[in-house]
Amino acid sequence: MTQESLGYPTSMGHGHHGYATIECSMEVTMSEITVSIRELKSRLSHYLRLAKAGQIVEITERGKPVGRIVPGASSLEERIEAVRRSGLLSWNGQKLEPLKPVAKLRTKKTVAELVVEDR
Repeated sequence: MTQESLGYPTSMGHGHHGYATIECSMEVTMSEITVSIRELKSRLSHYLRLAKAGQIVEITERGKPVGRIVPGASSLEERIEAVRRSGLLSWNGQKLEPLKPVAKLRTKKTVAELVVEDR
């Protein structure tokens, strides 16, 4: 975890100007940045630029994850890779074998037709 101090210009009245220092905590890993809601709101454009560059931005509220900003991806493979990098899934890249049906229908209707009929 790293601490970062940000200096913002402030007006102190009567034409005097100074700098307010804001302390914020930011955890950085290879492809993921953790940021508080307050920090995200104050520097949204910055974090959107990071997401465009491929970084995943995890948003926290009082230290607990509440959301993520992930890079936009054009292909299914890129989206799967982004989810894998975020730690939400692990996948060895192999295709799954089809499973046998759990139950057999006693009619020639499809499951979808039965569901619609039941409504």
